[in-house]
Amino acid sequence: MRHLTSIVLAMLFFASCQYKETQSTEMENGKSLVCTPDKVECEPQEQQELVEMNLPATQKVEILYFTDPICSACWAIEPELKRFKMEYGDIVEITYVMGGLLPGWEGFKDSANGISGPKDVAHHWDEVGQYSGMSIDGDVWLEDPLDSSYPPSKAYKAMELQGFRKAQAFLRLSREWLFLNKVNIAKEENLFKLVEQVGGDLEQFKKDFTSPEVELSFMEDIQATRDYGVRGFPTLIFIAPDGKGFSISGTSGYSNYGIALEKTLGKRPEKNAITLDEMGVIKKFGYTSTREVAFLLDKSEKDCFNTLTRLAGEGKIIAEKQKYGHFWRSL
Repeated sequence: MRHLTSIVLAMLFFASCQYKETQSTEMENGKSLVCTPDKVECEPQEQQELVEMNLPATQKVEILYFTDPICSACWAIEPELKRFKMEYGDIVEITYVMGGLLPGWEGFKDSANGISGPKDVAHHWDEVGQYSGMSIDGDVWLEDPLDSSYPPSKAYKAMELQGFRKAQAFLRLSREWLFLNKVNIAKEENLFKLVEQVGGDLEQFKKDFTSPEVELSFMEDIQATRDYGVRGFPTLIFIAPDGKGFSISGTSGYSNYGIALEKTLGKRPEKNAITLDEMGVIKKFGYTSTREVAFLLDKSEKDCFNTLTRLAGEGKIIAEKQKYGHFWRSL
């Protein structure tokens, strides 16, 4: 991983030389990024074919999304997940599974990739943020490094008890604070602030966060990660009602999600049309990157950036420059 810069430069698709807002998350030459348990950096891997699985039957098409709050590759696929939910959310049910990316640093050493402590992760995160289109500021590992991904993972499980939508808002804001604002989301005081920011019940959260039930729920997620043979994040496992399933890992590209869903259903799925414009996307999703807007609308990032810049100039939205690229929010 020491030479990830040259690897990524060779394999990632660049946008035009004149427009450098973002680059594509999909990698050329059959490569994708994946985060593996007990590692904090994500590395290129051969893009895998869909893996067919035989699993227990379900009531409807289900997707198990194995992830972690501090997984940079999971942050990189946010545009793809947003679009997938809008196009196919009526026919699938997505369950988030917290896989446990970083138990802790004690005794940890990944000599092959030049990782022996938190400070060694900083430049890896910057590279993912620069070339994925979803900005990441790796300086958090220099200024206020996380000692584990378990606290924010358990926090997500606690927030699920307050409803799936609250939990989703909590996870998204957690990642914004971590990747963009360099906030250590492993610290309890920051988790408490996040709960308040998404309108959660803080006193209930404090009780649930330290409860045996949430601890058990998180341990069950980690065990499920092992039982399903998941070796890296993000991994999505598509499961049909008859138990036929397909697994796909890494930043493998949006088209592969459609292929996996079609194979799971046994037919081509009908997708919902996305009728939003740039302003509509910002109103619906709140704080959103140029990359996310462009991917949702199937437009070039350059065109979306120009439109968003005009809207900001008209005082309709706010532009915020991040370390790599812009994010936008409504007034």
